[in-house]
Amino acid sequence: MSERDQWDRIRNLYTDADPGEQFIESSKLSPYDSFPAQEAIAMRMAELLESLPYDGYPATPLPAPAPVSGQLSDVLAARVSARAMRPQQLDLPQLAALLHHAYGITRTNEGTGFIRPFRSAPSGGGLYPLEIYFHSKHVNGLTPGLYHYNPFKNEVRRLREGDQTPLIADGFVHFQRNVAYDSSVIFFLTALFARSTFKYGTRAYRFILLEAGHVAQNMNLVATGLALGCLNIGGYYDRAMDRILGLDGCSQSTVYMVAVCKRIEDQPPAEGHPPRTMSE
Repeated sequence: MSERDQWDRIRNLYTDADPGEQFIESSKLSPYDSFPAQEAIAMRMAELLESLPYDGYPATPLPAPAPVSGQLSDVLAARVSARAMRPQQLDLPQLAALLHHAYGITRTNEGTGFIRPFRSAPSGGGLYPLEIYFHSKHVNGLTPGLYHYNPFKNEVRRLREGDQTPLIADGFVHFQRNVAYDSSVIFFLTALFARSTFKYGTRAYRFILLEAGHVAQNMNLVATGLALGCLNIGGYYDRAMDRILGLDGCSQSTVYMVAVCKRIEDQPPAEGHPPRTMSE
């Protein structure tokens, strides 16, 4: 059996049904679907961590977020995908703004009937299944390395010290490998699927992917308001990125990535734009 055949078998492609079509059909709601009672939902949520703690890893408290400038209409109009990228040193308040406005806690849940405090992105059932990691060697006040964001403690914890750029570059499709070298920060949006599937079943996977899109758009708008560049990334090898983060790829996996860089006003067109030579 060829390597391609083995890969297709792992992905369950040796079936008559299209896997994408199966997902769409199996995640549709019907009048016959049932959901857990509110008491059961509350009990299950009490068993689940609000955010992975990573106790024992070095922690850095985040400062107040840097102010984001501009009218919303102007920021929306100015948002573009960065096709030309250069790294730029960021201050810790800029990083705090990107994280807090993307998925940080914005208001209490007291008196609402919801179990979790609310965040800056909408979440199906208020379950908040996402965890954000990032890699950078361009943030003042942070040692180069791989980090995890905890919105409840408003801190980041360093999970792995040192520049991981070559590993991350190998996890991108070949024409986007330069992104690993030319960005200031790379964010990994990951999902703990059980935080949503216990309530919504297969439908939860739709909600999770939609939520990742909400968070990514928040990052895009904040980056634009901070006069930074931003690129949403889907061209990566999932298993490779999960290995870098130490995820099993089943209960938790990378679902989206976002790179932030220096904003370059004269962006080349996407068509025919060759990958740049990788540079530090």
